[in-house]
Amino acid sequence: MSPPSAAGPSWLASPPPGVAVEITATRVTGVAIADHGGTRVVAAHATEPLASGLATPSLNAPNVHDERALAAIISGVLQNLGHRTKRIALVLPDSIAKVSLVRFDKVPAKAQDLEQLIRWQMRKAAPFRIEDAQVAWQPALPLPDGGREYLVTVARRDVVHSYERVCEAAGAHAGLVDIASFNQVNAVLAGESIAGDWLLIDVAADYATLAVVRGDDIVFFRNRTAAGESDLVELVHQTAMYHEDRLGGGGFTRAILSGVSVLGVEAAERLRRALEERIALRVEPIDFRRGADLRDRIAAGPELLDMLAPAVGILLRERSPRRSGGRSAAPERVA
Repeated sequence: MSPPSAAGPSWLASPPPGVAVEITATRVTGVAIADHGGTRVVAAHATEPLASGLATPSLNAPNVHDERALAAIISGVLQNLGHRTKRIALVLPDSIAKVSLVRFDKVPAKAQDLEQLIRWQMRKAAPFRIEDAQVAWQPALPLPDGGREYLVTVARRDVVHSYERVCEAAGAHAGLVDIASFNQVNAVLAGESIAGDWLLIDVAADYATLAVVRGDDIVFFRNRTAAGESDLVELVHQTAMYHEDRLGGGGFTRAILSGVSVLGVEAAERLRRALEERIALRVEPIDFRRGADLRDRIAAGPELLDMLAPAVGILLRERSPRRSGGRSAAPERVA
């Protein structure tokens, strides 16, 4: 799990996948990208709605309630892409994982000692046995005197495996697994460098995530169960105040709103205006086209860009020229 140029060992010895699938509580979306004239383009995309209750993303409960039905939908999406592939990248909702920023004043020299330290720290935070978890981490901000923060992601192993199984049943192997907000960050950072701290506001049908990104590192991450518009606006305001008071920020240089295609056009616009009024900053829709353009035949409305961003982001991450440099967010995979 990580942004485009995540540090950490690569799980892929072969070329990165050209197809990604995102599964949410409400739909399955597939994206294929290709190289075209020296640039990356979204070659095809497809989406299918999910019946209510078919998948209920959750941290500590069963998520997939009809594997056969979900596998059939994934298979249909892959067929509609027109790309025959056995290897895909898989994007899952933020709500299936617990994300924490963990600080160590002294970092162990040995990787296995660091792993044990991280697992011991997360044992106290995870609402399930750490022995039943998949744990991944990414180096984040360096600290004075040799310390460092780590962005740590923990998910129940059986929950992740349930999504991997439906992909296998659909004829595809999920060689990369990551969560949505990390890859919305990927989608933004793949095409540009942003000066100063910026805020990602990710809205899903059943949760909202706020992430503050500084250079190549996530320095703040909060995921909350979905609430009303006024509650989310207030949460964003609280985050802005925390950023200024506790993170040494002088205000956000940009605010990017993602995931709002699930709300519909009118509700998304109303939320955007309310956020702008509360934080006194223009709130932009997410747009990945600096990293991967759309072919001429694909109309690039803001709803489409919003819907495709997580799947595009994970594919761009694997193709970043800064792949080994450590662009912010989480480790490569919930593993």
